[in-house]
Amino acid sequence: MKKKRSWIARILALAALAGAVVAIVIVAKNTDLNSNSSNKSGHKNHPQKEQQQKKKPRTKAKTYTVQSGDTLTSIAHKTGIPVAEIQALNPEVDPQILIAGETLKLQK
Repeated sequence: MKKKRSWIARILALAALAGAVVAIVIVAKNTDLNSNSSNKSGHKNHPQKEQQQKKKPRTKAKTYTVQSGDTLTSIAHKTGIPVAEIQALNPEVDPQILIAGETLKLQK
């Protein structure tokens, strides 16, 4: 015995397929994979690379006095020295509890 297929199911399947194709086209157009309109040389400007290029140069100071509200991250941004390096130079300092007036080593 042959099963009857509903014409409504066929139309819905066709509509779902068309909707999926339209969604894929929209997503593909919104990605930056093949777009060269923003930069004629074909190279994209990436925000992370721009931030790395605009990084504050390392300070020449040997120490830093902690101010109220400072965190290791904010100190790293102010001085240009990575957090990991500050932690390595100051192993006795608890990074979660910085005390205003405390002096941190920035160089060996």
